[in-house]
Amino acid sequence: MTHPSRWRLDGQVALVTGASKGIGFACARELATLGADVLMVARDEAALEVARAELEDDVEGRAFHAFAADLSDREQRLEVFDWIADLDVELSLLVNNVGGNVTRPALDYSLDEVRALIETNVLAAFEMSRLAHPHLAEHGNAAIVNVGSVSGLTHVRTGAPYGLTKAALHQLTRNLACEWAEDGIRVNAVAPWYIRTQRTEGPLADPDYLDEVLERTPIGRIGEPEEVAAAVAFLCLPAASYVTGECIAVDGGFLRYGF
Repeated sequence: MTHPSRWRLDGQVALVTGASKGIGFACARELATLGADVLMVARDEAALEVARAELEDDVEGRAFHAFAADLSDREQRLEVFDWIADLDVELSLLVNNVGGNVTRPALDYSLDEVRALIETNVLAAFEMSRLAHPHLAEHGNAAIVNVGSVSGLTHVRTGAPYGLTKAALHQLTRNLACEWAEDGIRVNAVAPWYIRTQRTEGPLADPDYLDEVLERTPIGRIGEPEEVAAAVAFLCLPAASYVTGECIAVDGGFLRYGF
């Protein structure tokens, strides 16, 4: 017998980073549609408020709270959890989506650029997870989902530092899944290929490059943020209660493509 509650998030509170647009915004919407209240964090306060207001209008009966913070900054990460304490909510879900990239040949990066990517893409997720741990462990049936990338699993043209940060994020997922299972915290990841977001508009505007991407994608199209959000939401659901340490590719078959 199927229990509908296994496919709902009613009564849960989710923290989504990078929530003002793209995959993060889609995750916030998906989790709210399934019944969760959502705490939204992003750097751009104006864009974040627009996103929060849009979701509040679109998804009835759910609470949306927003806090502007640059999660590459340690002090601002701490401020996020001061804000959560002031809200007095029981945090049960964390989606580490925030990230950035600078694409260029490996020899052309400055060390400062590489350090900044590591701080944003890896250390932010590591520290947000550690700061969330007491809240999630208290809940006892909690989940973290890290938004990785196929670039952390194989070579793509995103630049070596981005690939290494996403590979590190995938390994962080596996380690925390093993360490924190006893605390009632599942930790999983998703690994998207090209998804239609503001960040991918530039590369995909080149028709020749777009053709190359589609030739390597068995499904034959670019993915949508909502398709990544659906995988993230599944990993948060009680229905996924025996899934931890996994990385689900949301890639239209890209990683399985052969000749």
